[in-house]
Amino acid sequence: MYIQNNLYICSVKPSKTEEKMARKKENLDDNVIKMRELTKGEEQVMQVIWNVGQGFANEIMAAFPEPKPAYNTVLTVIKILEKKGFVQHETFCRANRYSPVISREEYSHRYLGSVVERYFNNSYLDLVSAFAKKENFSIEELEEMRKTIDEAIASERK
Repeated sequence: MYIQNNLYICSVKPSKTEEKMARKKENLDDNVIKMRELTKGEEQVMQVIWNVGQGFANEIMAAFPEPKPAYNTVLTVIKILEKKGFVQHETFCRANRYSPVISREEYSHRYLGSVVERYFNNSYLDLVSAFAKKENFSIEELEEMRKTIDEAIASERK
């Protein structure tokens, strides 16, 4: 280990576990990751990780709103998220820097697709119809939806 520009630099041989994880990741096709749903606690931690982008445990903890959860609880949830394929880490000396494997947008898209499949017969039309019947949308909201739909139609026709 040596100091360069006030940063501790060290070269560490990857552990056998890290080597196995790297091989597993190489074997996974990013487009075929089986999406699992997040629990409420996992989603709270993922929201912070998505906001931070990447960071060490203390940086992730600092980004939590008050009241902050226990440090060990957050680390346990991060380990679970790693096993589920949502988070990865790089090791620097003995500290891990965590980063999301999947973006917030990709997760929401896949999660919504799962909800549509399970509860709306795999039909987005049924989903929108259910909302239109149950929710009291304002005229402005309905006009905004119509505009978004018209833009999507125009984009598809090109």
